Amino acid sequence: MRTVNMHDAKTHFSRLVSAAEAGETIIIAKAGRPVAKLISLSPAEHVIQQRIGFLTSTAVFPDDTDSLAADEIAAMFSTDE
Repeated sequence: MRTVNMHDAKTHFSRLVSAAEAGETIIIAKAGRPVAKLISLSPAEHVIQQRIGFLTSTAVFPDDTDSLAADEIAAMFSTDE
């Protein structure tokens, strides 16, 4: 995490934005006191993790889930003993 003063941030803004886009966090200080943080809105390429479909290779899901365990459910609610 790099800290730059306000004057340097104004002078080198495009460089700082490029650094933030690459994943670096930049703190902008005014009179030595941190006042802002410059970060990328989209994570760096190496940080992105795909979450949707992460179990597709390990789990098997039936095509028809509407009738899944229908006999067992009917047996629980039947009055035949």
